[in-house]
Amino acid sequence: MRIVLTGGGSGGHFYPLIAVAEAIEDICKERTLLEPTLYYIGPEPFDKTALLEHDITYKPSPAGRMRRYASVLNVFSIFTNAIGIIRSTFQLFNLYPDVVFSTGGFASFPTLYAARILNIPVVIYDADANPGRVSLWSAKFAKWIGLAHPNAAEKFPASVRDRIARVGHPIRREIEVPAKEGGHEFLKLDTSVPTIFIIGGSQGARAINEVVLDALPALIGKYNVVHQAGSANLEEVTKLATVILKDSQFAARYKAFGLLNTLALRMTAGTASLVISRAGSGSIFEIASWGLPAILVPIPEDVSHDQTENAFSYARAGACLVVEQHNLTPHLLVAEADRILGDQALRERMTAAARAFAKPQAAQKIAAVLLETAIEHEPI
Repeated sequence: MRIVLTGGGSGGHFYPLIAVAEAIEDICKERTLLEPTLYYIGPEPFDKTALLEHDITYKPSPAGRMRRYASVLNVFSIFTNAIGIIRSTFQLFNLYPDVVFSTGGFASFPTLYAARILNIPVVIYDADANPGRVSLWSAKFAKWIGLAHPNAAEKFPASVRDRIARVGHPIRREIEVPAKEGGHEFLKLDTSVPTIFIIGGSQGARAINEVVLDALPALIGKYNVVHQAGSANLEEVTKLATVILKDSQFAARYKAFGLLNTLALRMTAGTASLVISRAGSGSIFEIASWGLPAILVPIPEDVSHDQTENAFSYARAGACLVVEQHNLTPHLLVAEADRILGDQALRERMTAAARAFAKPQAAQKIAAVLLETAIEHEPI
């Protein structure tokens, strides 16, 4: 069996592929099946190391991002996609995989187009409440469609809805379960106060960082603050925090990181009582799997069309509060944190809602569909 994975451009599209690859490995061991050979076709992968760790062969193929506004760059992207389609067609013809699995995004378009030309079965997954253009297009010929958000199916044509299943979001097993012991010691946190975990995404979030720094004196008087500021922002944030907290007796309660590694992420999730985060679907479902109350600050709609819908989809489930970026102030951030952490009944309701929203085993469900499709497609 051969399975091609495609999708990327961001961690939100890339890491679900890795989670599904892990689930394929697990299912094959449980059922004593011969593990399929896995390939990743697309532009430069978000995390090459993750591909190597799971024996996924990388086949480079270019893809161009089509912007939603008028731009000369879209002209170049058309040519890039044309080259990508030609290259992906030859790659798929030589491999002739049993199924192609896509998590959407511009990086997957050439490979999906090539799969359609060659009549190779396609399975797709979309993580957002407002599905992406590539997912909506490829749904027309996909054999099966997995979705994360409850109302996302309404955005697809009625003709494909019988092939849609809401499965949740594939999460890598190494971060799905937080470490409930040793986190305070590992991170050198004060055990006498709750911990707030602030996540700006893999690249950080400058707008959130600025508000957090302004609110820091008020926050650390009551809480530990673990702040993933983004690798590019860490030096600046650390310098500013040092100045802001130089006379504070609680300065040790603030811990800033660029990008938390797997162990630190699990430890922080295990000690946190509240998460403040952007609203990428990957972040939302990780928070949900941890069962933590959250305050979400989506990227403004003029920058990212999907995060606001993701945030409000999660809020409708009762698992979070949403603060839009233009409303975010230090005073409001502290007030909302105080409101959640000071109300045990509210925290319990949000925790229960988060766990209900999480829908665990998403990766296993998708992996089972891929293996079933691959087995059906194999020549007798």
